[in-house]
Amino acid sequence: MRMARPLRIDVTGGWYHVTARGIERRAIFEDHRDHEHFIGLIEEMAERYAVAVHAYALMGNHYHLLIQTPDANASASIQWLNVSYSVWFNKRRDRVGHVFQGRFGSVLVDGDGAWALGASAYVHLNPVRTAELGLGKAANRAEAAGVVKPDGEALRQRLRTLRNYRWSSYPAYAGYAAIPGWLSTEELLRRAGGQKAYRRFVQQHVTRGAEPEGFEDIAGRVILGSRAFLERAKDWGGSVSREQPARRQLARCVPVEVIVKVVEKHVGEPWGAFADRHGDWGRDLALYLARMKSGLTLRCIGEIAGGMDYKSVSKAIGRFKASLDHVPARRRLVRQCLNDLSNVET
Repeated sequence: MRMARPLRIDVTGGWYHVTARGIERRAIFEDHRDHEHFIGLIEEMAERYAVAVHAYALMGNHYHLLIQTPDANASASIQWLNVSYSVWFNKRRDRVGHVFQGRFGSVLVDGDGAWALGASAYVHLNPVRTAELGLGKAANRAEAAGVVKPDGEALRQRLRTLRNYRWSSYPAYAGYAAIPGWLSTEELLRRAGGQKAYRRFVQQHVTRGAEPEGFEDIAGRVILGSRAFLERAKDWGGSVSREQPARRQLARCVPVEVIVKVVEKHVGEPWGAFADRHGDWGRDLALYLARMKSGLTLRCIGEIAGGMDYKSVSKAIGRFKASLDHVPARRRLVRQCLNDLSNVET
């Protein structure tokens, strides 16, 4: 079966969080020479394609990059990087076949405000976001919710790992290593308030076991940013292709206000009557649908819903989703609301 092509939105000056993973989750970096060669290719890519490389982390069977493209050429630059490395990797090992699993993933990040800064922290936290250091997915969520608190030694081990990890740009940002000439650190360090401030910014996530705010639900996204940024991005997506479901998804994003109106119709009350009721299923329905249809992060949805923090939004959505297993009436209601929303012009 032919795989759908991931969405590619090449924007002049666009910021992108880029990832690529080894085929069958195999290692793409097996020794120091592999790491060093890939970093050399990143440097060459920056020069060849005039791409600003803001952050990177090489993680054994995958990598993360944060880049900016003054010439709207993210796709071409990353394709060159992956093909160049694959040819070298295979030649070194006298092997043939794919090195990377399918096409690379990219998320267009809002370059304004704190979004790009948060994306850099997300990239840099990868070396400590592991089960071995107590920050696997479940443990990460537990620490973020305050259910579990790491002991002092665990925190020290995470910070040592973060500081000493050679294959990440964090040591350069934090002042532990020289900044290579091809790495663009000026803009993000300026936004953070300097190296010391940037170090504190990243370390606060290590000590509280949470992703940077807004990056808790990045999986599967093609756009990450404010509501205004999402609306602008709809015009950048170009024509809709049958091979790109993500593009169709972006084109069909529904404003949260529209979702609320649909829920009000089915609940039979105005939003103000049930929005502040703790555990109200109508409110939770609206949040659940917003997560499915708005294209916004939990953080943005919470702000629109009256200032809820992303943890509360996440819990409410999880609670409502779980109720669908044993409340048939709610399943029918979700289908009715989705049908109404499918007819909305956005």
